[in-house]
Amino acid sequence: MIINLRRLLQHRHLFYSIIGLLAIGTTYIQVADVISGGPIAIAGVRTEQKVVALTFDHSWGNKFTPSILDTLQKNDLKVTFFIMGPWATKYPEVAQRMVKDGHEIASHGYRHENYGDMTPEWVKSDIEKAHAQIKEVTGVEPSLLRPPNGHYSQQSLKATDEMGYKTIIWNVDSLDWKNPGRDVIVERVTKRLKPGAIILLHASDTPVQTAEALPILVEKIKAEGYQIVTVGELLTKYGDKGVQRH
Repeated sequence: MIINLRRLLQHRHLFYSIIGLLAIGTTYIQVADVISGGPIAIAGVRTEQKVVALTFDHSWGNKFTPSILDTLQKNDLKVTFFIMGPWATKYPEVAQRMVKDGHEIASHGYRHENYGDMTPEWVKSDIEKAHAQIKEVTGVEPSLLRPPNGHYSQQSLKATDEMGYKTIIWNVDSLDWKNPGRDVIVERVTKRLKPGAIILLHASDTPVQTAEALPILVEKIKAEGYQIVTVGELLTKYGDKGVQRH
């Protein structure tokens, strides 16, 4: 676009208005860049609809998984399982049942190490190894990842993003791994329910009360008028107002 400066100077008010708009536009871009700040860890979505995502981390063992899957099937629920690559390889039938039952398969990495303490190269290697194992066992190529222990850094977030994954954390923690008691797990989650929440539970062998608490918890969540969905559904169907960063 060619601008006639002599003509613009004859209409100084128009000239200064254009300069002002350009300055505002530049400022807006700079502020937007600062706000975005690169990849983030997602804790939930912003919505007024009563919907929550139920998630399970799974890294070892298979003592309680069948019971958890049976409860979910009985209640016709689809949830998100964050599974480790080596676990999928060790228990392929269980991982395949998760897919068959319609659950969302996500990655929990290859080694249970804190991503925030590692180099970007290490993080990428860990994600890549887990991805290959999960795909081989389930046929699924996951795109969501929960770093072990929910631990991350800005560097690991960037590395995860470059591998084509979104980092998913949570904003409702059951603390079931502490084995505080079935009723305590249920009460802790139900007291913290909010629209767009991501709920953290575990399906590994360490939390021995989760499978027992799950049927009661599901009933309580439904009684509060909440719909249970996968993380993917939460992001795509209910995240139009944005996400909550961790």
